[in-house]
Amino acid sequence: MIEVRQLPCGVRLVMEKLPERQSASIGIWVGAGSARETGKNNGVSHFIEHMFFKGTKTRDQYQLARDTDDLGCDMNAFTGKEATCFHIKALSSVFPEAVDILLDMLCNSLFDEAEMEKERGVILEEFNMVCDTPDDYIMDLLDEKVFRRTPLAKPVLGSRSNIRGLRREDILDYIQTWYTRDNIVVSVVGNFDEERLASQLDEKLSAFGAHCPAKRKAAMPEVPGYTSLKKDINQTHIALGIPTIALDSPDYYAQAVVCDVLGGSMSSRLFQNIRERKGLAYSVFSASESYAAGGQFYIYAAVKPDTEAEVLAAIGEELKGLAAEGISQHQTEVVKQRLKSGFIFSLESTNSRMYRLGKNMLLLGRTYTEEETMAEIDAVTQEQVNRFAQRIADIRRYSGAAISPLGLEWEELWNGSQGLNGSAKRS
Repeated sequence: MIEVRQLPCGVRLVMEKLPERQSASIGIWVGAGSARETGKNNGVSHFIEHMFFKGTKTRDQYQLARDTDDLGCDMNAFTGKEATCFHIKALSSVFPEAVDILLDMLCNSLFDEAEMEKERGVILEEFNMVCDTPDDYIMDLLDEKVFRRTPLAKPVLGSRSNIRGLRREDILDYIQTWYTRDNIVVSVVGNFDEERLASQLDEKLSAFGAHCPAKRKAAMPEVPGYTSLKKDINQTHIALGIPTIALDSPDYYAQAVVCDVLGGSMSSRLFQNIRERKGLAYSVFSASESYAAGGQFYIYAAVKPDTEAEVLAAIGEELKGLAAEGISQHQTEVVKQRLKSGFIFSLESTNSRMYRLGKNMLLLGRTYTEEETMAEIDAVTQEQVNRFAQRIADIRRYSGAAISPLGLEWEELWNGSQGLNGSAKRS
């Protein structure tokens, strides 16, 4: 059973009690990520996530780590475009003590300026690590084009100049603005004492402000945009993306079926054609990402330099072929079975359950039972799937990003792609 309650302080608490387990996972979710930032403070959400681990009024950073380790807990945090989550997993016997550590971080962190200077260097190294990993960095470049002029375009890490320029007052202002009781959701899954937990949370989280500003949305751009980065590497990395659907779309699982058939497995069209038959890439796949404010469908390939136009042509062929030939009823049912299997497998982890409950409650204002999710997957029709395949069929509507040892020009790539008409519109 999933229980949702609002604490007296106004924070939403969503719980799933699993009395047969010997552990519990808790996540404190805040509706604050890069999409809530400005151009000037982009990167502050992620910087704040780091700083919560750097010491409180009662524990320095070493004591936080030591207390967590001594309890045998697993504690971490992550920042995304629309949310930041602080989470810990512990044995049921020490769960209240683990929750106390998490709340101490969230409510009593010092944001010491000396620690902030040290962490600034750490985050800059994290930034460098991402930039040195083309298959990661290219997604930031693609997001900037697919979501341009919308809040979703901003990278989670921000920029080097922003990281260097952020000050303590920027952090405190941002926390005061977005770390508010109406913008916090706590999700808990496992074996725990509900009333004791609710009391702990209400006592500590009541210290946060009451209300955050209204969250703005923006229409997705219709004209594709392109970017290319020359880098001393051995492969060309290409990513193509097209705006599609948000988390609450009725086509959410139809998109998942199309994604799987096109490039989600070794038997997919992209893998079989571009890697197996043509031998043009080691890694090629399609995927999707959905947010409360929108989403994208994207295709990635890492290829030998000078084969980029041929690869684009092959991708275009598969997109057109998928739309023209359609996805059969049998294929649709097979992929739906895979989706259901993956969903059921995920439920074996309390962390996965906690993540699912917290994200849905924070971003969509509701939870989904296992039965509801299975029913939504079952309800996907062949007609719905093929309608979505038509939606993503025209490669000329995709934005593009490339990282390559060559100085690539997208217009030349499109013009050199056999079987494609038209050229890239610049934006």
